[in-house]
Amino acid sequence: MQGGLVAEIPAKVRKAEELGYDFFATSETKHNPFVTAALAAEHAERAQVRTSIALAFARSPMDTAYMAWDLQSLSGGRFQLGLGSQVRGHIVRRFNMPWGRPAARMREYIQAMRHIWGSWQDGTRLNFQGDFYNFNLMPPFFTPDPIEHPDIKVYIAAVNERMLQVAGEVCDGALLHSFGTFKYINEVVMPNLQAGADKAGRTLADIDINGGGYVITGPNEEHIERSRQEVKNAISFYASTRSYAPVMNHHGWNDTAQKLYRMSVDNKWSEMGALITDEMLDEFAIVAGYDDVVDRIKETYGPFASSLSFSIPVNSGEDEEVLKDMIARLQSD
Repeated sequence: MQGGLVAEIPAKVRKAEELGYDFFATSETKHNPFVTAALAAEHAERAQVRTSIALAFARSPMDTAYMAWDLQSLSGGRFQLGLGSQVRGHIVRRFNMPWGRPAARMREYIQAMRHIWGSWQDGTRLNFQGDFYNFNLMPPFFTPDPIEHPDIKVYIAAVNERMLQVAGEVCDGALLHSFGTFKYINEVVMPNLQAGADKAGRTLADIDINGGGYVITGPNEEHIERSRQEVKNAISFYASTRSYAPVMNHHGWNDTAQKLYRMSVDNKWSEMGALITDEMLDEFAIVAGYDDVVDRIKETYGPFASSLSFSIPVNSGEDEEVLKDMIARLQSD
């Protein structure tokens, strides 16, 4: 859930399960993702509930550990903690929290949470000492009770090489950003996830890889063309952010990225999408009509992704049936 009213979540969760979705994701944009995840967990009967994503560095690992523990208990073991680093500007200027060495900090953040969870579940002494975080006080009055499903799955959003290696090394899953071309996924994302997994003696089969890239579809060419323009605008927004420069640089689109950055500084947001060419769009997105989109998704995402987010506009009962059929086909072998 990215927009809308928090009070709408119970109905949205029920509708998602009716359509056949396997998980319900909440994001940290206009709402606190843990509040919305709690509502989703309370009303979901079978779907997994995932924060996708909650900002790690906007809060202490201890704070996140408490919220994840309660959500795992509330959901009966169906909660997945999806974290992201965000970029320096938001962490420092919007949340007024420290920033530095985000990949190393994220690795330690996850290790600290797992140490905390272990102390709660097994009764072991809390004593985590790291470069960024230190935890050594946990009186019984503040110690949660053990829970039935203490193995909380942790995912992180990753785009750049070091964060991808952290995902491969210490996470249960990687949440690939939609701002990633299929060339970048094959040549940068997968090798770095593998490198991280190698450090921990794991394989890529141990990691749930979610998403990557955009899916543009519609019932006719008019709808598809409108979606193409919307995605071009989205690509231009991310391409203007210097943290995502490696994706553009990988294709030799450095000049475009620099122009977009300058336009963002000059507040020319509405003009930026025009710099994204059709060639660029085709690198970022699958473009197909309703009849072909499921096959295209399976063909493109099948080799690396074990899950993805997908939907179409639903304005009628007929649209619901079309989406329900697409979801069932995506879930089939």
